[in-house]
Amino acid sequence: MAPRRSVAGEGSLVVTQVRSAIGGKPKHRATLRALGLSKIGGSRVVEDRPEIRGMLSKVAHLVEVRASTKKAPKPAHTDATKEAE
Repeated sequence: MAPRRSVAGEGSLVVTQVRSAIGGKPKHRATLRALGLSKIGGSRVVEDRPEIRGMLSKVAHLVEVRASTKKAPKPAHTDATKEAE
């Protein structure tokens, strides 16, 4: 079976925090941090993957999600040789 693709086509989503996490459950605050969100109005472009969709469903009441036309940035890998310098 072929993997499912998102409606966005590019495979990325723009996630914007629209409500505060103050007073929320610790797991919801942790999910927002894992998505890279820390302030109301903050946005991130994330890949459209099942793991991210699950995270977004847990904090759907705190975020707004829309399709993106640009690709999500690749995560930076730490290199031990660069840290030594």
